[in-house]
Amino acid sequence: MFLKKTRGNREEAGLSLVRHEYIYQAIKEEHEIHHYPIRSLRKFADVSRAAYYKWLRREEPENEMLNKCIASEIERIHTESPDKGYRRIRDELERYHGIDVNDKRVLRICRKQGIKSTIKYSNNGCTRQAKNPQYIAGNILNREFTAEKPNEKWLTDVTEFHYYMGIEKRKIYLSAILDLHDRRIVSYIINDINNNALVFDTFDAAVKANPEAQPLFHSDRGFQYTNRTFHAKLEAAGMTQSMSRVAKCIDNGPMEGFWGIIKRERYYGKRFTSREEVVKMITDYMKYYNTKRLQRNLGVLTPMEKYEIYLQAA
Repeated sequence: MFLKKTRGNREEAGLSLVRHEYIYQAIKEEHEIHHYPIRSLRKFADVSRAAYYKWLRREEPENEMLNKCIASEIERIHTESPDKGYRRIRDELERYHGIDVNDKRVLRICRKQGIKSTIKYSNNGCTRQAKNPQYIAGNILNREFTAEKPNEKWLTDVTEFHYYMGIEKRKIYLSAILDLHDRRIVSYIINDINNNALVFDTFDAAVKANPEAQPLFHSDRGFQYTNRTFHAKLEAAGMTQSMSRVAKCIDNGPMEGFWGIIKRERYYGKRFTSREEVVKMITDYMKYYNTKRLQRNLGVLTPMEKYEIYLQAA
């Protein structure tokens, strides 16, 4: 119970109404939540009965009514997407609900409501390094994770997801390509096997959707990316290949970060009991991420909005 013992003489009821606002609010909340007697709470806080009930019967301030409306929307957003922290909640309030408030106010309300985002987990990649790489490229990207325009720099990687058939644990693999300008997912492929075809098909889908693109193409040193055939595909498309250094995951940081985002928001803490269930989760999330998920580093835009704004200005 958070009630601060006040000292000194009792103040006039009207003055207490203003100066002890937070005490009155605490009394009300402790009574409603924990059912402590109001008389005992008033005595502990050293406030008069007349002052407290005058405050209680007051006309509800506009600011307090607004906070209740905001709290209701925050609760709804959190119920639908418990992964969202207070910053993302604030951005959604402004963008999709027309409620313009600052971060601090949303944080205060979240704390009062006991709302927290789901815990972040570390991402364990599944890329297998090639024992005998056929082709190795230098780290041309060199951690320069910005791009002036779409299709200037692409990152790629493969990750895995688990699901259960009875007690049997199975895997599926997700390969994706991310654009560094707008952070959109250019293409992705889901497969039961982590093989060359998984990566090659992801690349082919990206090229088909962006036939004029000739980006710097960055990956780690997984066996698919060091394959001579894959390097030939890049050269045929007019792209330059770049690779992370050995044991330097940060060299492919934004791609690793995306794996962390999808797994934290839709995968960790859940038990999937069929392949179809995992595939649907991934497919739905990819659409959501590209078209609905606001990102502050994009100016509180979605990846596709950032992409389309560039195309309109070009």
